Amino acid sequence: MALPVETQVKYWSIATVAFLGLLWLLGDILLPFLIGGAIAYLLDPVADWFEERGCSRIIATSLTTLAAVLIFILAISAFIPTLIVQTSALIDALPDIVANVTARLETSFPGLFGESMMQQSFERFGTFLQERGGQIATALFSSVNSVISVLVLLVIVPVVAFYLLMDWDNMIARIDDLLPRDHAPTVRKLAREMDQTMAGFLRGQGTVCLILGTFYAVSLMAVGLQFGLVVGFVAGLISFIPYVGALVGGALAIGLALFQWWGSVEVADGDTIAYATNWTRIAIVGAIFAAGQMLEGNILTPKLVGGSVGLHPVWLIFALSVFGTLFGFAGMLIAVPVAAMIGVLARFAIREYKGGRLYRGLDHDT
Repeated sequence: MALPVETQVKYWSIATVAFLGLLWLLGDILLPFLIGGAIAYLLDPVADWFEERGCSRIIATSLTTLAAVLIFILAISAFIPTLIVQTSALIDALPDIVANVTARLETSFPGLFGESMMQQSFERFGTFLQERGGQIATALFSSVNSVISVLVLLVIVPVVAFYLLMDWDNMIARIDDLLPRDHAPTVRKLAREMDQTMAGFLRGQGTVCLILGTFYAVSLMAVGLQFGLVVGFVAGLISFIPYVGALVGGALAIGLALFQWWGSVEVADGDTIAYATNWTRIAIVGAIFAAGQMLEGNILTPKLVGGSVGLHPVWLIFALSVFGTLFGFAGMLIAVPVAAMIGVLARFAIREYKGGRLYRGLDHDT
């Protein structure tokens, strides 16, 4: 006989409060284990793929870990230094960019700026971006270095991820064995929905962001846009929010393109040198983001993510904000899984409500 509903709610509420309290108290200590667990979860399908082709679990785990480490090293050596250099250069160039835009607007629209408050605001804004941008970047890198130390990256996280990945199927079996027998079928069904949601978002949407970021960065650098790698990285990073990545990245890229190619091409005509705007390259930059949006909407998202994720962008942003504020970086790591779980539980509660007497009424009981 199952426990009364009130007793079950009490026990589960106590467990939830205990979990959140533990996360709040031990957030920094739990961080490498959360990162290792997330990596093991993401890499488990790869290890299963090796197992299906005759490898033992230990060999499959070793091959998967080796491949992940090599990819990480390649990314660190080939991508991160250039990104840092371009980001620093962009921060240093911000006052010149703002001043250039102000001058060109004043030339195109005489009398709009002059010595007005708008011109002073633009100048202060450029100085603010340069000063605060450097401070923010320094603080960010300092924070990351203090939270995710070299020891964590190079030793603890790979070790935790390796052992969790090797024992992943056994852990799932042990957890399944601990489920209350009366509720085991329902819990398994909800767990499958949660796994489908998290896998669809983390693996599918993560792949979409990686592909789009690479496409934007390579295309923008190929067309000659300064800071193209930074723009592509930013656009790809926030592409998990529909349309936002393309809009923010496109606005940033087109703004930089206007700064770089608006009136920058010299045309010699005898002794006269005029300056013309390279509208072709500016249009190509806009076309790159239009093509990226079409690629995402028509090919990448339907193929890699599908329609079963069920995480609304606003709900996702809210979860990241709340858990990041309350629990720091560790909270942001669990924000997506928790948001997925709450979403699945909410849909389950709605289904139960619509099938119950409260919704259907006494006249519809069978």
